[in-house]
Amino acid sequence: MKKEEKNQLIDHIAEDLKQSNYFYITDISNLDAVKTSKLRRLCFNKNVKLEVVKNTLLRKAMEKVDDKDFDELFDILKGPTSIMYAEAGNVPAKLIKEFRKESDKPVIKGAFVEEVVYLGDDKLDMLASIKSKNELIADVIALLQSPVKNVIGSLQSGGNKLSGILETLSEKSE
Repeated sequence: MKKEEKNQLIDHIAEDLKQSNYFYITDISNLDAVKTSKLRRLCFNKNVKLEVVKNTLLRKAMEKVDDKDFDELFDILKGPTSIMYAEAGNVPAKLIKEFRKESDKPVIKGAFVEEVVYLGDDKLDMLASIKSKNELIADVIALLQSPVKNVIGSLQSGGNKLSGILETLSEKSE
């Protein structure tokens, strides 16, 4: 690969790293063609971008990104490496857990989720349980709606009781 091509690839990776607040560095080596194809299809369906990269190019791209600190991830850039970019922090972890029902790969080397670095495959369950922004917003809305629903329910049941009492009184007076 020529130096110009390498620089273009580094720029491309650096741009992806700048754009994404969530990415996982994984090892998908030793997957046969069928399993690799199945993994790529699953990534596509879950809106996760999967790229196989060279460690040196990834490191140079990480060094090129000024507004994020990737220093902790440099030590894990050994052996076969692929990157999973996502729009939510827990999607790649859930995808990996689902795929591991059939295979022992992919293995998480590290993850970058909202400025926090997670190292090691033992963090998979924790990463899968992280709530996405939309899930957190839904939880807050549900919490805000709960007291209002209780008040409305009480008012409606009180109205039903009052109309029942009035109906009973009107029948007695006849």
